[in-house]
Amino acid sequence: MEYRVERLADLANLRVDTIRFYQGKGLIPMPQRRGRVAIYTDRHLDAIRRVRALLEEGFSLAQIRKLLKQEGAEATAPHDEESTGLLRALVEESVGGRTLTRAELAAESGVPEVLIGAIESAGLMQPVRMNGEERFTEADLEMARAALAILGQGFPIGELLELALTHARNVQDVADRSIDLFDTHVRKRPDARPDAIADAFRTLLPHVTRLIAMHFQRTLVSRALERLSASGESAALRQAVAATESAQLEVSWR
Repeated sequence: MEYRVERLADLANLRVDTIRFYQGKGLIPMPQRRGRVAIYTDRHLDAIRRVRALLEEGFSLAQIRKLLKQEGAEATAPHDEESTGLLRALVEESVGGRTLTRAELAAESGVPEVLIGAIESAGLMQPVRMNGEERFTEADLEMARAALAILGQGFPIGELLELALTHARNVQDVADRSIDLFDTHVRKRPDARPDAIADAFRTLLPHVTRLIAMHFQRTLVSRALERLSASGESAALRQAVAATESAQLEVSWR
């Protein structure tokens, strides 16, 4: 069947602008042109329905574009299964169960919505798109609460954001190199099965998370103790040592 864009929008239950947005993002094929008229087919309708289904599962537009590109470039089923399985595992770990709107995140965390917007603009918090709506995860809620607790100790928000941005840039570099390692030694192994790749990711993620958190805590405490010792603040040093000996790092991962 052939359709004009208005009819395609009716069948897909979408606005014409949304179809053109998907088209501009490379999520659906370009239409054929007959003069000034754009002609769409069942192929476009199927592509739109696939995009909508993936959005409902929690995939972002960037993830969907990557998946569709791989499916178009590779005809082998194992690679398609691998891509879908790994992307689904990524979504499961990043989204988890419950999601929140920005207003809900602000209400439950106690962080003003305008501040959440500033944090998001700085790239320190990234919502996921579900059913065309930006949603935040329970991990974002935990981060917002932790940030509020830190601010409650009197740290200037400007300096704290600057420090957070520096940390985020370094983390992105480490994360990219970690992904390269995963690709080389797990995902691209000749004997790697799609289900095993997704399982390996789910297994590795909590261990890597705990390892990084424990290393940061140990480094932070060690550096602080070194400064107290060098400054000759013996009373503060004894209190700090006692506090670190009783403190235990807790890192939970669903």
